[in-house]
Amino acid sequence: MKKRIFRGIVYIAFIAVMIYGFFGDWSLGHDATKHFLSFSSELLKIIPVVFILVGLFEVWVPRETIEKHLGNAKNIRAYIWVLLLAMTTIGGLFVALPIAETLEHKGASKPVVLTYLTGATVVRLPMTIFEATFLGLKFTMIRWSSAIVLTIVTSFILSALSGKDPLFKTGDD
Repeated sequence: MKKRIFRGIVYIAFIAVMIYGFFGDWSLGHDATKHFLSFSSELLKIIPVVFILVGLFEVWVPRETIEKHLGNAKNIRAYIWVLLLAMTTIGGLFVALPIAETLEHKGASKPVVLTYLTGATVVRLPMTIFEATFLGLKFTMIRWSSAIVLTIVTSFILSALSGKDPLFKTGDD
């Protein structure tokens, strides 16, 4: 109950600051409100498409396929598959989190799901092309190599620390 009251106070304070920032004589608040509204409008454009794609993935890809290819945490091919999926994920964590939840729900092992989540932020293809253009191919390959190894190692550590609990708590768990 105390958390709800605290959250309510924080939300009301945020809204008050946003209103004052937008209509008042406070340039920093005005800029923050403008950026917040811009970001929110971009988010509202992405989220419906993400939900549709995740819903189609949920319906079209059988659980057996995910379990077969991504269910065994000791299978190196599972990490190759999930990193290839992570490379193509555009939209950052707004897209990666629902996909990761679906992967876990369909039977992917916890280290594989954690590798996907981390990989979706580290080895995205558009970011890699941009990086290689400005920092060079050698730097990009070194960063990729270390990032992939550290991603997989960290996913095993985090999986061990979290125990048997699922990563995502859903209503049907």
